[in-house]
Amino acid sequence: MKRDQKEQVVQEVAEKISRSQGIYLTEFQGLSVAKMAELRGEFRKSGVEYRVVKNTLIKKALRDLAFADKLAIGLKSTTGVAFGYDDPIAPAKVIKKFTKSNDALKFKMASIDGVVFGADSLPMLSEMLTKTENIGRAAGLMNSVISSVPMVANAVMRNLVCALDQIAKQKQ
Repeated sequence: MKRDQKEQVVQEVAEKISRSQGIYLTEFQGLSVAKMAELRGEFRKSGVEYRVVKNTLIKKALRDLAFADKLAIGLKSTTGVAFGYDDPIAPAKVIKKFTKSNDALKFKMASIDGVVFGADSLPMLSEMLTKTENIGRAAGLMNSVISSVPMVANAVMRNLVCALDQIAKQKQ
């Protein structure tokens, strides 16, 4: 690979990292081409992008992050990176499910919103609720608590929706 191609890969990976809420490092040595295609398909179904990148290029893409040195520890052997853009937990669920029938795929580590998790954290991460599930539970709980007074319930839900909308606009 020529230098300009490497620089382009580093820029692409750095951009993906900046957009991701969850970054998962895996080792895939020993997976057949068919199994790798199956893994990519499972990631795609969950809205996760999976990419195989040389460790040195990943290190360069990580260099501007505060937690880069913690993630760099996992950059040994072959590395596949799963980028969770909308749901930081989705990659963990796919990896956990896939490793049940494929021992060749190994979870190295992950970073979710800047917090780094080690190889032993996969069971915990895969059992966490997704963002959508958490919002649904909170709305259901609030609705059940205040449903005894319908006018209050409507006002509270309307205010909650407005508040969440303002938070989303501020993040953009």
